[in-house]
Amino acid sequence: MRRARPVHLMLAAGIAACLAAPLSVSAQDVAIAGATLIDGNGGPAIPNAVVVIHGDRISAVGARGDVSIPGDATVIDAAGRWVVPGFFDTNVHLSLYGGVRDRYETLAKYYPRENEIVLEAAQIDLTYGVTTVRDSYGFLVPLTQVRDDIAAGKATGARILAAGNIVGWGGPYSVSFSLFPQRDITRFQAEVDDAMAQDAGELLAEMTPDELRVAIDKYLDKGPDFLKYGGTSHFDQPTFIGFSPEAQKVMVDQTHKRGRAVDTHSTTIEGLRISVLAGIDVIQHPEAITPREMPDDLAKLIAERKVVCSMLVSTMTGEAWEKHLKDKAEEEKKLAEAAKKQALPKTLYDERKRAHDLGVDLDTRRSNAQKLIRAGCVTTVGTDSYWAAAPEFQIEPKPTWQNHGIGTVMAIEGLVELGMTPMQAIIAGTRNGAIASRRLNDLGTLEKGKIADLVILDADPLADIHNIRKVRSVMQGGKVVDLAILPENRVMSRKPPAVAEGAADKAKK
Repeated sequence: MRRARPVHLMLAAGIAACLAAPLSVSAQDVAIAGATLIDGNGGPAIPNAVVVIHGDRISAVGARGDVSIPGDATVIDAAGRWVVPGFFDTNVHLSLYGGVRDRYETLAKYYPRENEIVLEAAQIDLTYGVTTVRDSYGFLVPLTQVRDDIAAGKATGARILAAGNIVGWGGPYSVSFSLFPQRDITRFQAEVDDAMAQDAGELLAEMTPDELRVAIDKYLDKGPDFLKYGGTSHFDQPTFIGFSPEAQKVMVDQTHKRGRAVDTHSTTIEGLRISVLAGIDVIQHPEAITPREMPDDLAKLIAERKVVCSMLVSTMTGEAWEKHLKDKAEEEKKLAEAAKKQALPKTLYDERKRAHDLGVDLDTRRSNAQKLIRAGCVTTVGTDSYWAAAPEFQIEPKPTWQNHGIGTVMAIEGLVELGMTPMQAIIAGTRNGAIASRRLNDLGTLEKGKIADLVILDADPLADIHNIRKVRSVMQGGKVVDLAILPENRVMSRKPPAVAEGAADKAKK
């Protein structure tokens, strides 16, 4: 057996770790020895563990005394560190899909560079230990092209699973997505909408079940990894049901026949109930059912059917929650003063505006998330991370908690704030993400036979969940990632990825 290498020799540019000589899947065995192992299954952490990797998969894992290290293996000495499975984010947006104001200018300028932008986001995710992402709304063509390049080893980045369009909705400048008046759109915006919809947009909501079955098959032929449909409208108050129960069942059944998972965006109580009964696999932001409280029977139904809850955790915990409480207190003072001068009876508009200004929906979303967790629902993190405007066009800074990479880490941390133990939060961000992705046979835990996606941490995440920020090294598919060089080509990002301890906080300023 070769002499073990101290982990500090794996540092690349002082930011992240990599081996002195790059490893390929055909190289000799690699053994990570001495770290405390958190395998993602929920059992006790294993001190002084060994993970042996052959090619891209784990060939042995367990306590040092129970695992034999091959004599010709390259041994990485990880004593004093912790090893966890690679993280998942089950709701990201890697492509630049535009919007109004500064985001429209950004899309008009950078639209020809979508492939570069998708890869850039996937590489930023990877620097935080996020080895797999599910893109639930974006341009299917660049997403699948970059996905395939990463899978083939032609590019480095988080493993991508892409849905493309949200079936039943149009593109970013459609009525269904953004209430954008069609009489006002430009030729460019119309082409963008078509590129997003891929013939699976608003017209599907008008189809009969038989027509819908054909349309779903045609869309799946274009190569999405999973299907996401609009069970309700994107906008809220009022929020409308998007498809009949029969139509939703057709979409779910047809997609399941092709061996793929089905997500929904359904944000009313009855809209979500219809989708759950249709047999969906994943609910995106299940805690967001307009400003309504989650009924006990619906939470129970979701738990019983083992529908995965992909929660927008980072938007209702941590820094986001602290900001909300501060803003709410200030707004309450303003409203109290205004009430003294208000003589007219309040209208529905007044009540809704007041609720919006106070952020009542965020209070309810947080309460709903906690209820779903207490009900025993399979929970994972979906940050809705996205690209805002390019720096040269930016009017307002985007919240840190929805940035690629760091947003995922903050979401896993936030699960502890919502009531999980650190171990449960790690499972949610690893194993449960693999369940949502239908990849648990290959990913999500550190077990013999699984793909070697793992993160080496400098401190114990079970003692303090925030230690998942202390990334020492990332391995994806048996290869140590050179974090120092990522992202390789900056198009939308400007600051270095915050990988080392404290760097994430500095990047927020």
